[in-house]
Amino acid sequence: MNSLTKNIGKSYLKKAVKASEDTKIEHILICRPNGRLGNLLLTTPIIQELADTFPECKIDIIVKGGLAHTLYSNYPNVSKIICLPKKPFKELLTYIKTFLSVRHTRYDLVINPVRDSSSGRILALLAKAKFKVFGLLEDEITDKAEDHGHMAKNPVYCLRYYLEKIGLSSSNTAMPVLDLKLSNDELSNGEHLLNSLIEDISKKTIIIFTYATGDKCYSKAWWIEFYTALKTSYPKYNIVEVLPVENVSQISFAATSFYSKDVREIASVIAAAHVFIGADSGIMHLASSAKTQTIGLFSVTREIMYMPYGHGSYALNTNNITASECVNLLKF
Repeated sequence: MNSLTKNIGKSYLKKAVKASEDTKIEHILICRPNGRLGNLLLTTPIIQELADTFPECKIDIIVKGGLAHTLYSNYPNVSKIICLPKKPFKELLTYIKTFLSVRHTRYDLVINPVRDSSSGRILALLAKAKFKVFGLLEDEITDKAEDHGHMAKNPVYCLRYYLEKIGLSSSNTAMPVLDLKLSNDELSNGEHLLNSLIEDISKKTIIIFTYATGDKCYSKAWWIEFYTALKTSYPKYNIVEVLPVENVSQISFAATSFYSKDVREIASVIAAAHVFIGADSGIMHLASSAKTQTIGLFSVTREIMYMPYGHGSYALNTNNITASECVNLLKF
């Protein structure tokens, strides 16, 4: 599919139809046909960028599954969430019908935020709009922006470059960070839940997440060594483990733990902590979107694409260090 769709959108970048003085960008479509927690959260910076650039705009987003409704619920500019079935081959007719529904509305601007998404490219091609962004950047831009390859930042760079090329002003703000937009009530509830778990609320709290999918998941032996070293190096901190939906622990539930299936509730608890430490995963991006310092542990995926940023966050590559040495490199 990547081979078949790799050239889609190149003509739009080369032609770059100029905007006129009366051009208005009011209705926007984001094509992100994915349902994974991390990927949906990595889309929040481009949503913020659009809202900052076009404050009165309404944004439709096409995704997979129903999780996006929860994640984008506090984004006033998000008008409609179009949900493709999570398992397309089980609901093929519904999938095709929903996929083609993007042609029923005329948009002012269509964005495919991930250049390597074949379905995103096709959706952007099918949608009706004068202006389209396909996730492509010219070489001169990539040379200037070393972090252009990041999954959350690249769509913002692409949008700014495209708007400049067609003669529209782009946002001059700092690069948006991942943001779940937790409400004051959610933050208050998260603080209450965290305080109910710990014995000494005067101490700062470290939250760890010991799970991840596939090869990104560190072994139990690695995490036990890490947890033991963490307790030794940070005796004045509380340590709480956030559990995955599978309700498993790589440290055999040795630490105080918190379990919930509500991603906003999990984020609110993380928001009340001092720092989050975990492998590259959807929960790592959830921690970043809760605006807590997030330290991502990387051994398989590329940090340049997925590393947490903002609020003092950073990534640690653990391939050539032990779990104990990893603890020695922590800074918070």
